[in-house]
Amino acid sequence: METLIEALVALFLLIGAAFALVGSLGLAKLPDFFMRLHGPTKATTLGVGGMIVGSVLYFSTRGDGLSLHELLITLFLFITAPVSAHMLAKAALHLRLRTVERTRGESTLPRSNTD
Repeated sequence: METLIEALVALFLLIGAAFALVGSLGLAKLPDFFMRLHGPTKATTLGVGGMIVGSVLYFSTRGDGLSLHELLITLFLFITAPVSAHMLAKAALHLRLRTVERTRGESTLPRSNTD
């Protein structure tokens, strides 16, 4: 049974790390602000969530039961990440940041001449 728990913890950690890597690559490689915003808010949130699930599973089987710390971290993460992304997007819309042609959304946003 202990080997099964360790395998599940490793699986959640690897899945979380893969999502965090994809989110970080999206942040670094995508061409404009609105596209780059999706990397940390979507994939990285899932990545940290996967790592926290692995942590909850590990410490709940090793110690005193379900840990409240990881549950509070998860709740805080899943509440604050969408709110902060929404506020960043609204600020970028207000500042009328340049976009590339592939960016969907407001058609009145100024376009960048470089790709």
